[in-house]
Amino acid sequence: MSRVCSVCGKSKMSGNKVSHSNRRTPKTYSANVQKVKVMAENGAVSSEYVCAKCLKAGKVNRTY
Repeated sequence: MSRVCSVCGKSKMSGNKVSHSNRRTPKTYSANVQKVKVMAENGAVSSEYVCAKCLKAGKVNRTY
C-alpha cells in the first residue's frame, strides 16, 4: 500500500468537485504524506510514508 501514512493510516479521500453552475463530479484528494527515514524502537532505520500532521505532532522518531 503506497501513499498511506504509517502512523495514523490516512490515505486518499473522496469528494465532489463543484463547478460554478453547481454540477458535481467525483474527485479524489490525496493526503499530504512525505517519505521520511524513521528509526524504530530496536534501532533499525526504515523509509516510510508519514503525513504532515503526524510529523508536526512529533509522533515519529525521524532520522536525518
